[in-house]
Amino acid sequence: MATVEDVARLAALLPEVTTETRYGHRAWAVAGTVFAWERPFSKADVRRFGDEPVPAGPILAVSVDDLGEKEALLAAHPQACFTIPHLDGYAAVLVRLAITREPLLRELLEDAWHAKAPAALAEQHRDLPA
Repeated sequence: MATVEDVARLAALLPEVTTETRYGHRAWAVAGTVFAWERPFSKADVRRFGDEPVPAGPILAVSVDDLGEKEALLAAHPQACFTIPHLDGYAAVLVRLAITREPLLRELLEDAWHAKAPAALAEQHRDLPA
């Protein structure tokens, strides 16, 4: 089970990461571009769940390279990763931290970092798993 504090700790290990506040919640950026952020549900999000249960616990959003990678993550990790209509067509997935183990969280953050890091910076740190 991961927490937002685990996210903060793991993100801080990545090169040139800064912590920001977006819409009153923590976000992590590389070179000024956010790659992961806390993503609580809005009232509209909750309404869209209808009769389906709303995922509990803290939710993290992470960037991905493209929509193909998004679909692959959703298929590979259906319990931990999901999406909502608000993110349709956007290269990001949501992560249920309460059921996500640290190795997967680390992988998601590293991939998100690579998706948003400038090419020269990513090349300098190609030893990070991508």
